[in-house]
Amino acid sequence: MSTKGQAALRIHADDTVAVALRALCAGETVTVGQVAVTLTEPIAQGHKLALRSHEPGDPVIKFGAPIGRATAPIAPGAHVHVDNLVTALVGELGYDPASARSALTQRPATALTWQGYRRADGRAATRNEIWILPTVGCVGPTAETIAREAMERHQRAGREGGLDGIHAFTHPHGCSQLGDDLAGTRALLAGLAANPNAAGVLLLGLGCESNQLGALVDSLPDGARAKVRTLATQSAGDEFAEAAALIDEMAEQAAACRRETIPFGELAVGLKCGGSDGFSGLTANPLLGRFSETLAASGGRAILTEIPEIFGAEQPLLERSTDAGVFQSAADLINGFKRYYLDQGLPVSENPSPGNIAGGITTLEEKSLGAVQKGGRAPLVDVIGYGAQVRRSGLTLLEAPGNDAVSSTALAAAGATLILFTTGRGTPLGFPVPTVKVASNSALAVAKPHWIDFDAALALDEGQDVADAAFLERVCALASGELTAAERSGNRAIAIWKRGVTL
Repeated sequence: MSTKGQAALRIHADDTVAVALRALCAGETVTVGQVAVTLTEPIAQGHKLALRSHEPGDPVIKFGAPIGRATAPIAPGAHVHVDNLVTALVGELGYDPASARSALTQRPATALTWQGYRRADGRAATRNEIWILPTVGCVGPTAETIAREAMERHQRAGREGGLDGIHAFTHPHGCSQLGDDLAGTRALLAGLAANPNAAGVLLLGLGCESNQLGALVDSLPDGARAKVRTLATQSAGDEFAEAAALIDEMAEQAAACRRETIPFGELAVGLKCGGSDGFSGLTANPLLGRFSETLAASGGRAILTEIPEIFGAEQPLLERSTDAGVFQSAADLINGFKRYYLDQGLPVSENPSPGNIAGGITTLEEKSLGAVQKGGRAPLVDVIGYGAQVRRSGLTLLEAPGNDAVSSTALAAAGATLILFTTGRGTPLGFPVPTVKVASNSALAVAKPHWIDFDAALALDEGQDVADAAFLERVCALASGELTAAERSGNRAIAIWKRGVTL
């Protein structure tokens, strides 16, 4: 169903607000379904307008759920935003595991295929690359130099073959860390090393750091050690020559790989949103949700994270748990994140960001209700910790914060071979695996074609079925080797979640 020509959209029948689909003027009369209101003030695109009167304390409803409470009288046609709406979120909550039920996806499997690389462990990769992962920030620049020189060397020799690239992913951590903080860094790097998109990995150490090479190798997931090489620069003679020899060996093996036809359901996809706006919950995130349902029905793996951006929208997600154990693990993870904030004397509702607010999002409940739509109605099958590997077909909940770089890196470490990243404000940054930027609105897609890979506003203009088919085709093309915007521009990085003291 297309909304072309409409001025505003009521998302759910119970909503007390609508979303402006274009900039609206004071005095303009807007008809939303059976309700007509005259605007008392201008309403920016993506922002909310009241469909009925609200008194102070009344819940404001969007997506069919409360997004906060009114702090002042709100007349029909008024702008609903930070001046008259606040969060109603509190701290930890009790959740009833008896409400857990297996929710079947609403969409059938697809027979689509893509061209990928088959690994020895049976997993499928969207890229065939050599990755250099430093154990510590001290050798980050060294790693970058080694990667740059190796790629230039192989390009000059014309030996790339099936080798898609050689990349170093640097970070400032790995030393002056203790306990769980150091363990988290180690788990994250081990997870990245195990990602199928890395045909070979050089773990580059210094020698005296806390994150010792031996302990890192010992923490690698089963099956990953065969493709990993290590080098401690303090004990090497010429570290550049020794690294070059190791990379040349791995690159020669990788260059022999060729793409083959892979079923759609063998994709492992990370779900992420960043720089959201008022359209994110209307276009881009629901698009990913329908994609996730199709992927889960096809036997694929979708990974949802950003736990703080579930606060206020957790109940519908929890109710899709396939059993009480998954339900309880997810509830504990959500409450644990709330405790993480409360223990620091901080509110659980500090989100949304200034950019979110400028784009029309007022409260964390509103942001969360839009964000969780990335998982659609796919069954929640598993909950995994930071640095752990995705294990099951369906939707997995991954422990990580909302920060774009930290959570996207965690998705790659969990085994995602593609990240679908929605945005309403725009961001150029990509991550180790292909990062598909999905714009929530056409203005962003037109203004930043060098950032954006797909315009989800197609769902408003041409209808969901058209958008869904186009998106499936686009994702398969990108999985098959077409470069994302972030890959073309070289915007690829990692970030590690630092949770402890620094010595």
